[in-house]
Amino acid sequence: MKLFSSPVCIPVLLLFTIACSTNDRNQAKDTEDILALIRQERKAHFEKNASLFMSEFSDSMVSVNRGEVRTATMEERRKRIQGYFDSVEFIKWDDVKEPQIRFSDDGSLAYAIIQKQVIVSRTDSLSKKSVDTTDFAWVSIYRHGKDGWKVECNVSTNK
Repeated sequence: MKLFSSPVCIPVLLLFTIACSTNDRNQAKDTEDILALIRQERKAHFEKNASLFMSEFSDSMVSVNRGEVRTATMEERRKRIQGYFDSVEFIKWDDVKEPQIRFSDDGSLAYAIIQKQVIVSRTDSLSKKSVDTTDFAWVSIYRHGKDGWKVECNVSTNK
C-alpha cells in the first residue's frame, strides 16, 4: 500500500475529507435554512403578512394547485394571498409529519415535502362564524442563489 503513503496522496485525501465534511455541514445548514423558511410561512399566516410569506418566492415561481398551473406577477400573488389571509382567522397551521427535505447532488436545488393540518375560522356576511379544517400536502422546490433559498415551484393538494 505504498500508494497511500505517497506525499501527493495524503494532501489529496485530506482535501477530499474536508470537502466531504464541508458538504455535510452545508447540507445541515441548508436544511435548517429551509426549515426556518417553513417556520416563517407559519408566522406569516398567523400575522396575515403576505409580504413576509412571499419573501421566499422567486420572481418566476410556478404554482400547481387545483388542477391548474399558474404563474403570476408578484402583485397578483400578493393580492390573492392577502385576500385569503384577510378572509380567515388561523386557528391551526401545523405539521402532521415532520417536513422531508432532500437536495440535488450539486446542492443548488432542494425540495421539501410538507403535510399540514390547517384550521381556519371564517365569518360570513351575516356575522356567522364557521370553522373549516383542511389537510394539505405539498412539495416546494427551492433554488439556492445569491439571496439564499427561494421557492421556484409549489405543488399542492388537499383532502
